[in-house]
Amino acid sequence: MSYFGVDKVLKIFKIIRANGGIFKSYRKMYLYDELKIGKLIGEDKYGNKYYENNEYFYGRNRWIEYNPKHNLEYDGSMVPAEWFGWLHYKTDTPPTVKPPVQYKWLVDHTDNKTGTPDQYVPFTTTPQKIQSWVPPKAKKP
Repeated sequence: MSYFGVDKVLKIFKIIRANGGIFKSYRKMYLYDELKIGKLIGEDKYGNKYYENNEYFYGRNRWIEYNPKHNLEYDGSMVPAEWFGWLHYKTDTPPTVKPPVQYKWLVDHTDNKTGTPDQYVPFTTTPQKIQSWVPPKAKKP
């Protein structure tokens, strides 16, 4: 069957079935630009799900599916540090197996707001190089 490529067609149907059917697969293709199947490793407190499938190439065999509430507005800075290490092969044990040490001085994870309306933009204190023209006021007779 592999000689004629029938196994590839069967694998496509298996991937579509594993992703919840044609419409859910289409939505995942729209959101993440690819369809994959894999073992659910865990979920963080923000609703992101982490998967692994060692049949894929190294470097492409671990991935994240962001919380659906973000739709297309997801960003790599939404991944907490403990899962970042697992996704980037710094460790092979996910935080579900070996949870990170919780120190009382650690702050909670926040995503990077650069380039969004939520970002704090400080007021500039440097003088402008070009002064805008202000028309003179007309005198009252």
